[in-house]
Amino acid sequence: MSASPLPVVRTVAALRAQVAAWKAAGERVALVPTMGALHDGHLSLIRLGNARADRTVASVFVNPTQFAPHEDFDSYPRGEGRDAELLASAGCALMFAPTVTEMYPDGFASAVSVTGGVAGPLEGQSRPHFFGGVATVVTKLLNQCQPHVAIFGEKDYQQLAVIRRFVKDLDMPVEIVGGPTDREADDLARSSRNAYLTPEERARASALPAAMKAAVEALRGGEAVEAVEAGAISALKSAGFAKVDYVETRDGESLERLGPGIVGTGARVFVAAWMGRTRLIDNWAV
Repeated sequence: MSASPLPVVRTVAALRAQVAAWKAAGERVALVPTMGALHDGHLSLIRLGNARADRTVASVFVNPTQFAPHEDFDSYPRGEGRDAELLASAGCALMFAPTVTEMYPDGFASAVSVTGGVAGPLEGQSRPHFFGGVATVVTKLLNQCQPHVAIFGEKDYQQLAVIRRFVKDLDMPVEIVGGPTDREADDLARSSRNAYLTPEERARASALPAAMKAAVEALRGGEAVEAVEAGAISALKSAGFAKVDYVETRDGESLERLGPGIVGTGARVFVAAWMGRTRLIDNWAV
């Protein structure tokens, strides 16, 4: 097997040793947590990390604790060799690719609980197991790497809000930075799960960003929240989305529900919908 195009460490001890050496040399360190199956959206976060720090570490770990038993943990796309090549091309300094046993050794019995507030609505309702798993693994990664800054994509906007909340609540000494959503030519947000879409489904999936853009324009034009959301849901179903988990307009900071009535500044429209077996999520600023 050919050598990796960038250094790879698989243990917390090795990760900490490398980060400590960089810090001893006076260098700032950024962390970009990922679940692998990397695409241009991830690479934009690596470049943002490089702009914010001297060295950027990418973790590649498909975290089992954020998947429910019926979800796609076993089928989630994986490809460490390709991931390493892409990370190297973007200027990443180190890949941290631990095993499940390294992250959750025998006897592991602790978790970070996030309930209510920004964790309560949207994904908190649709996937109630999700944010606890995210909070636990991100807390571990931040403790393991101890970076100066950690970068997360705004495509998972609610996840970013949850991370900012518990980092603040738990007095964790790290800056959390959001990276803009990277989109394909038809404005579909890049996602590792887009690989599940058949060619026909991928073509029809362009209706999702189209519906969101129409919703944002309508809200900016003064249309009522409830009517705009209903119109977006109807457009998605007409385009072949089998199920729409939600289309909701919320405050961009508190994630509190907006409506009925007219939306002010700072709002975002959030969507989760199923195209075939693929669940797509997105959000757009109003």
